[in-house]
Amino acid sequence: MGEHRQARWSEDGSSGTEPLLSEKDTTTVSTAESALPDDLTRDSLELPAPSEPELARHYTRLSQMNYSIDSGPYPLGSCTMKYNPTFLEDVAALPQAETHPDRPAESLQGTLQVYDELQNYLARIGGMDAVSLQPPAGAAGEFAGILVARAYHEHNGDGDSRAEVVVPASAHGTNFASAAMAGYDVVELPGAEDGRVDLDALKAAVGEETAALMLTNPNTLGLFERDIEEIARIVHDAGGLLYYDGANLNALLGRARPGDMGFDIMHYNVHKTFATPHGGGGPGAGPIGVVEELAPFLPTPRVREVDDSSAGPEYELFEPEHTVGKVHGAMGNWLVLLKAHAYISRLGDEGLRDASAKAVLNANYLAEQVDYDVPFGPFHHEFVASAGDQDAADVAKRMLDYGVHPPTTKWPEIVPEALMTEPTEAESKRTLDQLAEAFNAVADASDGSLADAPAATAVRRVDQTDAARNPRLSWHALGE
Repeated sequence: MGEHRQARWSEDGSSGTEPLLSEKDTTTVSTAESALPDDLTRDSLELPAPSEPELARHYTRLSQMNYSIDSGPYPLGSCTMKYNPTFLEDVAALPQAETHPDRPAESLQGTLQVYDELQNYLARIGGMDAVSLQPPAGAAGEFAGILVARAYHEHNGDGDSRAEVVVPASAHGTNFASAAMAGYDVVELPGAEDGRVDLDALKAAVGEETAALMLTNPNTLGLFERDIEEIARIVHDAGGLLYYDGANLNALLGRARPGDMGFDIMHYNVHKTFATPHGGGGPGAGPIGVVEELAPFLPTPRVREVDDSSAGPEYELFEPEHTVGKVHGAMGNWLVLLKAHAYISRLGDEGLRDASAKAVLNANYLAEQVDYDVPFGPFHHEFVASAGDQDAADVAKRMLDYGVHPPTTKWPEIVPEALMTEPTEAESKRTLDQLAEAFNAVADASDGSLADAPAATAVRRVDQTDAARNPRLSWHALGE
């Protein structure tokens, strides 16, 4: 398979990177007079001074030195980097979407209607009775969901005695962090040999101190928990709550619902499952859904339709009776939620079912084409292959040379040198074949190319330790 050589740009040929705007020609401009004290102001400012064509070329060059879903497949496992149709950007850019969160509810009726409909959409999709749209990201949704669980136990008088949250060893790291941040002791649950929950270990782990079990289904190996109803029974019999991590909801859309499996609380990664590009930390939204018994504890405010609209607004904000309070400003990340509403409305029931089916089909087709061993199955929307004797990080770097984004590597640890791969529902058979070809070219490599990879990108392999310990967070640091 041929390599995909990434663009390299430099004005004088001395380097392979496009200079920053601040490194190009600048001009000095005078600043306006200010009422602020002199020691807090300056008289002039040095600003970049590119012409319009130079500016357009600068950003075009940067885009050609980068990797994105617009230039190739993005099979990053577990985080559901799925198809984000660009029509949603048009929806977010509509004049009607320009709404200020502090306006009175009477002037936000259209916005509140979207919120109310999205709450209902998500409740129906998840099999939940009530939804809060407030949390601004998946991890924030986890944290808010565990706060709801804690408030529920405290309201019932056993908040002090239920001090533990059980989390499978293969769970997302945020599960452990969310439980700990909420003040719980975390009990790590080992997995069974087949990669699923070990029922005997679960029975031993839960008891009178259990506040909740946090579970992803399908799990991080892409495996559906066949014993989910028994798992729910064990947790509920112990007096605990069952929490659903929505990271892998893409595998179940329109086919199965966490609420029907016995889950009491869940969060939705609407920025991933329902189409907002999610890279570099945001923007996101992580609504949480709960069963009826937990609805009074949801974050505030929520939206509801007014029973009698003849005398006033049709929708209003309200505060749940025992709310855990606000977990984000306003009503959450409005534009991300608006995109989720538009995506769900556009696809409908059949469209969501179709997306789920294609996600599972694509993952299973690709897994059959790659030469790496896939030790656990049958799986759903993602699979975890083992790089065997190769270093998974080297495999990831070499994949860049073939023009594809690498999979998630070295996690979950239950698979040696793990390559967690999720091709998403939007990729064609031709793209999947090209992706398999890249995997297999790397698997067959025996010429030392892995250790030196990537060789065809604008920036070669960076020193990850130095980058983590000495991050350059400002263009000023480039001169050091």
